[in-house]
Amino acid sequence: MHELSIATAIVEQAGELARADGADAVSAVTVRVGELAGVVPDALCFAFEVAREGTALADARLVVEQVTARAWCVPCAEEFLVGMPPFFWCPHCDRPSQELRSGRELEITGIEGAPVPT
Repeated sequence: MHELSIATAIVEQAGELARADGADAVSAVTVRVGELAGVVPDALCFAFEVAREGTALADARLVVEQVTARAWCVPCAEEFLVGMPPFFWCPHCDRPSQELRSGRELEITGIEGAPVPT
């Protein structure tokens, strides 16, 4: 289950970002996960619960925003939903497109933290 290594990296990066922002604890982390990223959102959430134990994210929740895979067709200048790679067939002109616009994302987009007491 590679989601555990991804969750561990999220916990580490979110902790570093929170400390750099002056927070000593994190209450939530938001991540964007593309449908072609090879990550199962439910498995990532489960792995996050394991990875956060004993860290500044011990009580944090993981918010997963799923990103639909979309490609761009150059000949007909249309964006469309895709199926499985490597070729994405345009439903408008029935030609293959290899220009993926979204769907492979795996990124932290937000961190909610508690400020360090002064």
